[in-house]
Amino acid sequence: MTQEVGLSRAQISRAALQRLSLAMRHLFIRGSYKPLGVSGESMISSMLALNPEIYGSMSDSEKVELNGMLYIFQRLPKGIEQCRYIKLISREGLEDTDFEPIVPSKRRRNCYRIDEEQMYIEMTRGRSDIYDVLTHLTFMYIEAEKIRANSLDAKNRKRRSWNMLEAMVMELRAGNEIDTNVGCTYLSAILGRTFKETMAAAEMFEQDKNVNSLVEIVYELGRLSMQEFFDDIDREISFSSPLREKLGHHFFGEEWANQIKKTIWEKQLEHKEIHIISANLHSVMNTLYANGALGTKVKNKSLEEIALELNSSSAGRVKVRDYAFANGMIEIHNQSGTNISVQIIDCANLKPDQLPKELGKDIDAETLNNKVIVVMDYAFGEQAYETMDELLKPYEINGQKHRMNVASINIMGKAGILEGKKGDIMIATAHIFEGSADNYPFENDLTTEDFQDSGLGVYQGTMITVLGTSLQNRDILQYFLKSSWKAVGLEMEGAHYQKAIQAASLIRNNISEEVKIRYAYYASDNPLVTGSTLASGSLGISGVKPTYLITSKILEKIFA
Repeated sequence: MTQEVGLSRAQISRAALQRLSLAMRHLFIRGSYKPLGVSGESMISSMLALNPEIYGSMSDSEKVELNGMLYIFQRLPKGIEQCRYIKLISREGLEDTDFEPIVPSKRRRNCYRIDEEQMYIEMTRGRSDIYDVLTHLTFMYIEAEKIRANSLDAKNRKRRSWNMLEAMVMELRAGNEIDTNVGCTYLSAILGRTFKETMAAAEMFEQDKNVNSLVEIVYELGRLSMQEFFDDIDREISFSSPLREKLGHHFFGEEWANQIKKTIWEKQLEHKEIHIISANLHSVMNTLYANGALGTKVKNKSLEEIALELNSSSAGRVKVRDYAFANGMIEIHNQSGTNISVQIIDCANLKPDQLPKELGKDIDAETLNNKVIVVMDYAFGEQAYETMDELLKPYEINGQKHRMNVASINIMGKAGILEGKKGDIMIATAHIFEGSADNYPFENDLTTEDFQDSGLGVYQGTMITVLGTSLQNRDILQYFLKSSWKAVGLEMEGAHYQKAIQAASLIRNNISEEVKIRYAYYASDNPLVTGSTLASGSLGISGVKPTYLITSKILEKIFA
């Protein structure tokens, strides 16, 4: 007799994640699907089995998840809840038309409202960008079905709460005011939430001008769901042919990288040491130029104090930026579609006596004269492989290939921490792909000792590279934390970056094998702690300290 072996929650979750990934790839190749059709239901089933932390009460059949709703609508185009047809496209010329681009408040992607029923979403950042949108849309349809179910009685007749909600929306669209308390009372019945929860959520939605009101969103989601339920008018998601043709071929990354290399050669900087930093576009600039730009105003202040001051002073930020442009910094705003801007800093223009003390005392003009820093804004998921792979390739001039003189590659990122709290620091020793055993160990030139006495928690170990931030699952993460994988955090780009770096340095001979590699992350959230996921909000000013601490350590190593 064979004994039935029960699967653990982690194993069930891992299988659901793999099914979800395969389903998204299949549907993308197929070209279109209906969210409530057989294929769409398969995705919904996998999402419910996975039950990501960020989507909170998604698996509750009655309660509509409010924090998760705000999270996705800040990352999807305004008005998408009104659209029956959603099409994911590549860069296809719509930017040159009269269509006004819609840019979500928390994602850099151009979207276009074609008509009352159709929204186009531009995808130029690779598979991770597509997975991000598809998981958000799947969650949106799950919540829409709850709204419909809560708005109908046992005989599928519209409840009074729905009719009153519809009347309120018509009043709002006519330009009339409504009683907020009355509105939230009807809304709470449809959401399966208390009046207090509904009122708090409505206020959060009102604070973001790039998102429609909660009343309108709930009404539109319910309206489209009811039309499909009663009248068989299906909703549909499709993918354009150019998007399916271009995906994976580095069309955007190659153009982006060539523009950077062209600038380096035009400025005759190619013979100097090139140090690549993947980070935001303010911390390196502020660290190198704030003292010179602000002068006596920041004399004797620490780097953290200066950063906090700049965080609240737009005039100060403009002054630092202008000073940087006058002293060796070039900024490239790439138009190819990568949405990754770049700063090139010729350190020969820096003055040693204007650098902050946090970078060390022994930096001289000769050291600075031989270094160029290339700061690239954050990539998104698999886009990290495309951009880094293209950037590390030799630059071709008149048929001749010239290797990039890359001395170090430095990755500073935000990540979810598994043991610790928001603002703590993680030092990676390896990256592994979530849902598989694919792994990329490496020697990190940053260590926990570099951050001793910082007042922050510092954790060293394996980082999990996840399919998407919105697919964090408590059971899988607990497994990685407690098992021999010894994971300390999760992020979306590390394994993709490392795959490109190892290929360039150890196999393809595009850059030196001796290249220094540095990875450090600060915790934006803890997905294992209720109320501390990404949906709970950003770090705010508490992110200033770890950001500038990591930045200064990277620059200290570069100038050592």
